[in-house]
Amino acid sequence: MAGLANLATQVLMLGALYSLVAIGFTLIFGVGGVLNLAHGAILTIGAYSALAVGEIVAGPAGVWVGLVAAAVVPAGLSLAFYKGLIRPARHNPVTVLILTLVMGLIVEQVVLVVWGGQDIVVSSLIAGQTTVLGQQLQSNRIVVFVLSWVLIGALFYFVNRTRTGQAILATSMSEKGASLVGIDPDDVYSYTWILAGALAGIAGVFLASFQTASPFMGRSPLLLSFAIVVVGGLGSIRGSVIGAYLISLLDTLTIEFVSTRLAGVSALVVLVLVLLVKPEGLFGRELAE
Repeated sequence: MAGLANLATQVLMLGALYSLVAIGFTLIFGVGGVLNLAHGAILTIGAYSALAVGEIVAGPAGVWVGLVAAAVVPAGLSLAFYKGLIRPARHNPVTVLILTLVMGLIVEQVVLVVWGGQDIVVSSLIAGQTTVLGQQLQSNRIVVFVLSWVLIGALFYFVNRTRTGQAILATSMSEKGASLVGIDPDDVYSYTWILAGALAGIAGVFLASFQTASPFMGRSPLLLSFAIVVVGGLGSIRGSVIGAYLISLLDTLTIEFVSTRLAGVSALVVLVLVLLVKPEGLFGRELAE
């Protein structure tokens, strides 16, 4: 029973983090039809923004100020990326795909030059341990779980209950139709890239607090995001959350009963199976045609 409780808590916490990692990737594709291959690099920028602030602001306050920086800096970079590179080429999918890939590689090299190639330990959001269902868990993991779900819930509310969110939904369904009712699609795309960048940056800090930060830390989350959104359905936010928990479950079972060396392989296996059997994913494309 104790082993089952431990397994359940690991799946729940990892699934929340995976959801947050993938949801910005889903949002950009769902609204603009762009597969953002720089998504992993944006996560990396979030982690290193928090590190930079932590070097300036000492103590516990530095951790939380760093978390704010991890949202603001990637959001600004994501917007600049959209305005400067993606918008001029938005109607050429191949060019956009190449641009996002190149931009991601450039960000990795910049981080490598500035911070070096060593893995860096990122401070936990909160220290200590907490007992949950009879299991001793790091308090940091619990905080990450709670904050991840707060952000996911806030995103659902924003998209479904606010005027800007409704504009995003309308644009994802039909850019021309949205324009006819007075919505500026370019503004909507800008909001989407800002939102996706902020969520990715925060996810980067959370991920680094579980492990370490490195210039290439975004590569695995990029592959994970791609697997999750394909499983859940390209463009479906709800599908991304469910896909994240499915992959979290399979990953945890693989690590627990097979080998820790196979961590992440289950996501790729599921990706291949879904592409062969149900290429539209579990929930189709909720936010895009």
